[in-house]
Amino acid sequence: MGKIDFKPGNMLYPLPAVLVTVRDKKGEDNIITVAWTGTVCTNPPMLYISVRPGRYSYHAIKETGEFAVNLTTAAMTKAVDFCGVRSGRDMDKFEKTGLLKEEAVKIHVPVLKDSPVNIECRVREEIPLGSHHMFLADVVHVTVDERYMDEKGTFHLEASDPIVYSHGDYFDLGKKLGDFGYSVRKKKKRVKKEKSRG
Repeated sequence: MGKIDFKPGNMLYPLPAVLVTVRDKKGEDNIITVAWTGTVCTNPPMLYISVRPGRYSYHAIKETGEFAVNLTTAAMTKAVDFCGVRSGRDMDKFEKTGLLKEEAVKIHVPVLKDSPVNIECRVREEIPLGSHHMFLADVVHVTVDERYMDEKGTFHLEASDPIVYSHGDYFDLGKKLGDFGYSVRKKKKRVKKEKSRG
């Protein structure tokens, strides 16, 4: 079978399904689910989120220039979906989902205690693109759940059972297929042990 032409659209999947936490100038906190997000630079560390201007959380990010990206896990899937289909105009999403919040370290926005990774961001630039506005942001602080740190100080996000979003569905990551650079790494030679003579 061959390939067929398809209409131009968002076909870059899967994507991280993250929970973005915000606080407006009145001190009202909210959570919004975002899949249009990603890394844009390593040094300085930067990421982006794209948000529709009609979304309730948009005004808070615009007002304060701050937000936190909270990575999600399989245990948080129902809350991730809920925060994407319900508006903070009508309810307290923290109360409705049971997600726990705590204060961020370097920004004046809550972060999610349930999340294995909290990424605190300050907006560098807002870029109107059409249906969405992209907030290009500097990463100013990161906290990680110590449960996923090993004795060597290596962080194991995969142990938290992270989720992704693809064409309207949520998935876990499944089995590991390789690690960075495995395709070109030289295999270690096995040293044969000589049988002892006796």
